[in-house]
Amino acid sequence: MKTERRSVLKKLFASVVGVTGLGVVANAKGIESSPEKVVGNVTSVQNVPMFSGHVIHNGLVYIAGKGAHTAPFEIKAHTEIVLKELEKELIKAGSSMEKVLKVTVYLNDIADYKGMNEVYKGRFGSKPPVRSTLAVAKGGVPGDSLVEMDAIAYL
Repeated sequence: MKTERRSVLKKLFASVVGVTGLGVVANAKGIESSPEKVVGNVTSVQNVPMFSGHVIHNGLVYIAGKGAHTAPFEIKAHTEIVLKELEKELIKAGSSMEKVLKVTVYLNDIADYKGMNEVYKGRFGSKPPVRSTLAVAKGGVPGDSLVEMDAIAYL
């Protein structure tokens, strides 16, 4: 009984240390924990802010969806454009492709999955992020883009 209780207490202690230790590790690395979000690359319509290209909060950067709205209208070309735009926004925010934790890919047509993957592979270094890929209803990606991607990264 004592051994079981000790085991449970050790696990509980490890959980508490794991959760509270996260903030300690972040502060030790110089990552500012802030209750305020920091926005960048704000898009406005008629002088009213609509959305930000990225938001920084508690050591993470959230990148808005990036699309390609130009010719050639081919999935490999659009994927290349989107990945370059994603990288530019990450750099503006103080991060990089290697620090991306999560990517969401929205395809206008699931038939483009293979072509998108051919361009996507290897773009995030040797430790790629987790990824979700969704095919939206035909015409569901805004504008003329065949693909849109958003991301979450650390600083």
